[in-house]
Amino acid sequence: MHPLLTHWRALAAYLLAAGLAGVALAALLAAEGLAPPGWALAWALPLAGVLAFAALSLYYVCRSQPFGTSHWQRALATRLAAVGLLAGAALSIAAAWNMAGLALGRGAGLVAMTPTAWALGLLAALGLFALAVLAHDVLIAVEAAQAAAAREVQARLLARDMELQLLRLQIDPHFLFNSLNAISALTQLDPPAARAMTIDLAQFFRQTLALAGRERIRLEDELSLVRHYLAIEKQRLGDKLGLAVDAPADSLPALLPPLTLQPLAENALKHGLRPRDGGGLLQIQALVRDGWLHLAVRNPVPEAPPRQTGLGHGLRNLRERLAAQYGSRARVHWGATPEGFAVEIALPFETTP
Repeated sequence: MHPLLTHWRALAAYLLAAGLAGVALAALLAAEGLAPPGWALAWALPLAGVLAFAALSLYYVCRSQPFGTSHWQRALATRLAAVGLLAGAALSIAAAWNMAGLALGRGAGLVAMTPTAWALGLLAALGLFALAVLAHDVLIAVEAAQAAAAREVQARLLARDMELQLLRLQIDPHFLFNSLNAISALTQLDPPAARAMTIDLAQFFRQTLALAGRERIRLEDELSLVRHYLAIEKQRLGDKLGLAVDAPADSLPALLPPLTLQPLAENALKHGLRPRDGGGLLQIQALVRDGWLHLAVRNPVPEAPPRQTGLGHGLRNLRERLAAQYGSRARVHWGATPEGFAVEIALPFETTP
């Protein structure tokens, strides 16, 4: 169906424009003395409506033979033939409608058209339908661009969903093996600590699988997952790992994609705190301001970490995930700070899906 026929306001505006064109044609005919104003309007106004709907049929011609393919000559020939046929048909309809004046006692028809006037009418019809072809080609190009953009967004969303599925199924084997080894060692040295670490590990896996299956989760749930992860790491790193979470109560109901902060905390440990002999403090901050949720993950590395594939890919993947869901409304920045290295995120503050 023609897009114009699905939007009644646009269709009404289009028919109004056609009606005004019919009135203008009637005024021109009356000014040239070819017919009284009433007869000129009776001929021109219905004719304008017929031509308006005939022009819409060119949409299907243009869509059936779009430009941009290898057979552009065929597409051009199809358009020229359609314009010629419609112009000829329009002229025939105009002549037939003009002859209706004979039934009303007007010997020359509704309008006393001369051969010159008919020739000008044919040229006008050709120009009208040529413009209609051009307008429909532009419309089809816009539709194609919008469809391509929609497919790209859909592909990015599918990629995000696939990534979440992988996050549900893929757990860093080093993290798992190291955790199990630490639990095994603590079983003899500190059974209560081994039990606590086992519980944290189970809670971490359970929450990872549960939260990653949802489109968005509360910041409070994401922070709970991060705390279970860091509790496991703290059993291994001891006093080398410090954690400070600054998340006011008004920020906890905020929604964000699952596994947004946990990979950042993992990166901070892997690329920032573990290589340092003295460890350091991992800071997670949340702030709601002016309708935005601001998040930051900071670690005190002495300088910006070296370029490492895992870090770069992880941060770029995070940016792409947020862009797929929020578009230009999400911002992700990272880099060195006077205190170390920071990743900062800004998202629209939303508490309901």
